[in-house]
Amino acid sequence: MNFEILFVLLGLIGMLVALILDKMRPGIVLLSLVVVFMAAGIITPKQMVAGFSNRGMITVALLFLVSEGVRQSGALATVIKKLLPERKMSVMQAQLRLLPVVSAFSAFLNNTPVVVIFAPIVKNWAKKVGLSCTKFLIPLSYATILGGLCTLIGTSTNLVVHGMMIDRGLPGLKMFDLAYIGIPITIAGLLFILFTSKKLLPAERPDNFEEEEADAAEVKGQHIVEVVLASRFPGLKRKLKNFDFKRRYGADIKEIRQGGQVITKNLGEVRLQEGDTLVLLADDEFTKAWGDSSVFLMMTNGQEIPSRPMPVWKKWTALALLLIMIIGATIGELPYFQERFPGVKMDMFFFASVTAVVMAWLKIFPPKKYTKYISWDILITIACAFAISAAMEESGLAALIANFIKDVSGSLGAWGALALLYFVTLVITELVTNNAAAALAFPLALETAAEFNVDPMPFFIAICIAASAGFATPIGYQTNLIVQGAGNYRFTDFLKIGLPMDLIVMILSVGLIPLIWPFVQV
Repeated sequence: MNFEILFVLLGLIGMLVALILDKMRPGIVLLSLVVVFMAAGIITPKQMVAGFSNRGMITVALLFLVSEGVRQSGALATVIKKLLPERKMSVMQAQLRLLPVVSAFSAFLNNTPVVVIFAPIVKNWAKKVGLSCTKFLIPLSYATILGGLCTLIGTSTNLVVHGMMIDRGLPGLKMFDLAYIGIPITIAGLLFILFTSKKLLPAERPDNFEEEEADAAEVKGQHIVEVVLASRFPGLKRKLKNFDFKRRYGADIKEIRQGGQVITKNLGEVRLQEGDTLVLLADDEFTKAWGDSSVFLMMTNGQEIPSRPMPVWKKWTALALLLIMIIGATIGELPYFQERFPGVKMDMFFFASVTAVVMAWLKIFPPKKYTKYISWDILITIACAFAISAAMEESGLAALIANFIKDVSGSLGAWGALALLYFVTLVITELVTNNAAAALAFPLALETAAEFNVDPMPFFIAICIAASAGFATPIGYQTNLIVQGAGNYRFTDFLKIGLPMDLIVMILSVGLIPLIWPFVQV
């Protein structure tokens, strides 16, 4: 092990520790490491900034705008309200109507806005018909994760791997390459949820408010509102006593749900974190002013949160543009169209660009506010991932680990290496973030395939799924964090149902991938 390998290895360990401790946003953690690698001469300045011009990363940015356009159109909310029955039915029946549709939407839209739209509606509906919302919110998050495994644009992780493949001169993933694995996994996952969630998930835990207190608030024109803190909330990492929430937002904090704990005493000493759920006493002006703000991921108050009025034609136009984008990106990769239009590469980047610009000019989302709809931290994380991958390859660390994986897999050969790589990627995902996991796993996949002299595609598919399929912990995926506070879930609630989900997806993936993408000798 030479100095460069040791330096990069220690840097990666430091990055993982920083991400687990959550001292800074993932983007700045990865950017710091990349700057260190550049300063040490491991990578060049050109390699450091290469990720910022990668088509996969820019496609993620464009899809944020497309998803926001569909969200603001109100089309998804209209669909989900028609699916939810007005009368009480069994948990399984309700889930059967809801979850497959959620997975279908999340296959083509960013998962976070899907959960942000659906979670308040589902929670209010469950209360109205007398069912526990806790039986639906974790399944809602899991359904979006499963749906994201089915297409190239289902999750940013898939686009990260796609962008890295193109960066290495490989063809990249097509729109439905992942569907061969993703659809069977989604069906199996949804069936597991349908038959086990009623038993494994807790009954709704009572609010810590006394009914008298809530009634008194109603008399004063106030009501209980729950908000989930977003990455743009200005008080993150600060103690509540040092952040005047009442003055800024005109609402009183009565309860904080953080990391599965419900905090009602000494609130001033609580250091606010992204994903925390705050239970507030607020008036109608609060929901009007902040219901569509980027500082809160989600808001629910038992009523409809006011949204921007949207003409009916814009709802249908938003859905039509989404459909055109999906179909266009799918057929645009066919040889027939490539031959007819040799000067234009009609891939997802092309159609996402056109769709986002058309939505902006039609004002399906407010064009003057377009920057607030893009998660810049995710984009910086993705861009830095390319530089980290380059550092692992340039130093020789990726080849060293790949050789170790080959030795450990032993007589199981490439199949054993695939299983081991999947497991390592999954563990990193559960501890840190999905995009960071994909960044670390990609060069390992490339080098491991080279060690066995086989097609790397099965390994790329494996890390796409492993980096996105984080069910066992709330931090494994952002949608899990969103529903944790909304459903007042504890860490163990995710573990009880998420750990079997992780095992099911891993077994199916490791079993199916070599059948569909065989280890062809190259």
